[in-house]
Amino acid sequence: MDDLAPYKNILAEAKQIHGVSLRQDAWRRLKKNRVAFSALVFLGTVAMLSFLTPFLPLQAPRQVDTSRQMLASQCSPLFYETLKLPGDPGTEKLRDPLEEGFGQLGPVSGFLLQARVKIFGRWSLNSLCGTDKLGRDVLSRIFWGSRFSLVVGLVATMVSLVIGVTYGAVSGYCGGRIDNLMMRGVDVLYPIPFFFLVIFLITVLDAKEFRTALAAWGFNRITVFFFVVGAIYWLTMARVVRGQVISLKNEQFVEAARVVGASPARIIFYHLVPNLMSIAVIYLTLTIPNVMLFEAFLSFIGLGVEPPDVSWGMLTRDGLDAITPVNIDWWLVVYPSMALAMTLFALNFLGDGLRDALDPKQRR
Repeated sequence: MDDLAPYKNILAEAKQIHGVSLRQDAWRRLKKNRVAFSALVFLGTVAMLSFLTPFLPLQAPRQVDTSRQMLASQCSPLFYETLKLPGDPGTEKLRDPLEEGFGQLGPVSGFLLQARVKIFGRWSLNSLCGTDKLGRDVLSRIFWGSRFSLVVGLVATMVSLVIGVTYGAVSGYCGGRIDNLMMRGVDVLYPIPFFFLVIFLITVLDAKEFRTALAAWGFNRITVFFFVVGAIYWLTMARVVRGQVISLKNEQFVEAARVVGASPARIIFYHLVPNLMSIAVIYLTLTIPNVMLFEAFLSFIGLGVEPPDVSWGMLTRDGLDAITPVNIDWWLVVYPSMALAMTLFALNFLGDGLRDALDPKQRR
């Protein structure tokens, strides 16, 4: 029994040592990167504010007030005026922001708006960032427009991610003639000027006959934009994933899956693709800024979001249209541009931080 005492001590010391998973190690190193972690906090705050916009005590983004056109920053409290119901002069009710200021809302946003009315009543903040040519609050329109800009960047990037990962994984795993044929298809698509192609497709699909046909299937310009933009950003991702799959498909865990009878599809999507999630996350953070900037440009030239919807690109375009040699209402351009620029910077900083945190070569 005494001979087992050293082994018992070693076992007791081993039990006190807790291993660290790759995810925990990546999160710990990401928190040490102050710039990347600050960018993550900033993006989380922007996403939360965009989601809670109907609940925040702000003026409705579509509320038109011609008596407050082109006002600079206003810091005093503002109250919604009351409206008298027709046929009942003794009754008053609040102006309904759901119908006049926000338009058609979903169940979650509608619930947030009703909660806002119950908590804050008719009180709301004044135009801290000024008003536009129709008297609409710029700050609320920035918050409301962030919803569309963030959703476009995320959805279009996810579409490109699904296409690129699937295409690259299948090409890399199959190899041989199939890989050669699929990669030559990517080489053919690379020189195509997709920038002009997207503008052409959106312009053509915006025609009356195509718009009517798409509406019958439940599609609109924004839905087409999601898939068209997402379908042009997958080429680089396909090449990156293909290279990673080629380096992993001969590893022992893949051979073990083949031995137990796993099908090629199961090996690709259950064994290889999960090992590429770090690359996918980095790709997301680095591609979302490109998609958001592309959407802002299309909205800037009038091919993006359509009124009464709003995005950061549309706000910047409206601001430039309102600036004349006589009146320079700078707040109409500066605040939406700052919101877009800060978000793009944060996404790039976060992508760089994730790349360093998820790189196993950076582990000490």
